[in-house]
Order: sequence, then C-alpha cells, then structure tokens
Amino acid sequence: MGAVLSGSRPDPLVSVDLRAERRDAFLRGLKAVSPGLIALSVWGLVTGVAMVNGGLTQSAAVTMSLLVYAGSAQLTALPLIMAGAPLWLIFVAGFVVNLRFVIFGAALHPYFRSLPWPKRLLLGFLTVDIAFVVFMPRYADARVKGTREQRWYYLGMILPSWAIWQVTSITGIALGAQVPPSWSLGFAATLALTAMVLPHVRARPMLLSVIAAGAVAWITQPLPLRLGLLAAVVAGIGAGMWAEQASGARPQP
Repeated sequence: MGAVLSGSRPDPLVSVDLRAERRDAFLRGLKAVSPGLIALSVWGLVTGVAMVNGGLTQSAAVTMSLLVYAGSAQLTALPLIMAGAPLWLIFVAGFVVNLRFVIFGAALHPYFRSLPWPKRLLLGFLTVDIAFVVFMPRYADARVKGTREQRWYYLGMILPSWAIWQVTSITGIALGAQVPPSWSLGFAATLALTAMVLPHVRARPMLLSVIAAGAVAWITQPLPLRLGLLAAVVAGIGAGMWAEQASGARPQP
C-alpha cells in the first residue's frame, strides 16, 4: 500500500512471496478437506438422481443445484414442490433445515468481517458443513483472526467442495431415471455422511446434538413431506446450544 501511494513500483519479490503464501494455504485447506470430499461426492450424486426421480426436469434440477447448493434443503423442498405446497412453506422448510448456517456465519464472522459484504455473501453461499468443522478447531484459538493465511486456507476447502458438488450432482441429474431404486443410493449416501461426521464428534455439545437429532429423526419418520427432518434439525441445534450454555455456566474446578 505504501509503495503504491508513493508512486514507486511494487517489489516483484514481495508479489511472488504473497502468491506462494496464498497457494500454500490453499493447498493445505484442500488437503485438510479432501477426506470429506468422498462423502460429499456420494451425497451430490444421490441428490442429483433424487431431484430427477422426484419429478424435476433436468434443466430445473441443474438450476436448483447451482442456485441452492444445499443437499438437505434441496431434498426437503423436493416433496413440497411435487405436492404443490405454497411457496412460503417451501422457503420456511429450507430455512429451518439450513438454520445451522446462521451459527456458522456468526462463528466465522471474525475471520472475514473486514471484507466487503459481497465477498462475505459469496463466502457464506459457498460454505459447507465439512469446511466449517475442519476450519474452526484449527483457528478457533488463533490470537489474530482474519489473516491472509486463514482466508486462503478456507478458500482451499470451499472452492473444491463447490466444484465437486456441482460435478457429481449434475452427473446424478444426467443419470436420472437410468438409476433404479433397487440400488439404494440413499442408504449409501447416509453411510458416507455418517463416516464423514462421526470422526469430528468429540466435544459433549456436539455429541448431544447428534444424539438429539438422530432420536427425533427416528421418532418423526411417519410425518409427511419430510417434516421429521425439520424437527430433527431444530432438536439438534437446540440440544447443542443448551449443552454449550450449560458447559459455559458450569463453574471451573
């Protein structure tokens, strides 16, 4: 900044160092998130197939994949769309399922608050669960938040995740009706997501959140239009927040 204001040309060695720092941070982020990309690929493929088998045209399914970019919200909205539910109910269902991203955004705000709001909006759109789960334990206790290294590390997770999701989702859309229901891809996706999430369930609040969400999801299976999923999300978030508050209020020995 000082070189630009003084009219002198920027030092090319400094530019090279900045590019190297960004590249290294990006690659570290990619390496950190790579184990979760396998499960994300399966989930994207299943979501693409489900959208077409659920009644959407291929063009509508591709548009939904690009604009919504949220498998749980897409699968929640699909039966509501097919049932002719009012638009407000579809939006409310998607909002509730993705309510966890409000918590993600609040936790990530210190790392990106100096960026212009359009960039923050784009980063929020590209955020996925696995990126948040990997990023926060690494940088939660960082003395300085919002460094260049942290931001490029985060980009190294969310950009490949977005690309993998779109490729696999659109592949599933292209396969569409060619995939028979007997293949049980939905169960395969459930196993993949479980394998991705369980290694990160270490703290008590997260464990209670998983138990509460799983129990409510099992109990509410008979509910129509995937409303049980909404109830499970609310229960999981509520249990996690309660556990966090209880842990913070407990006196330290």
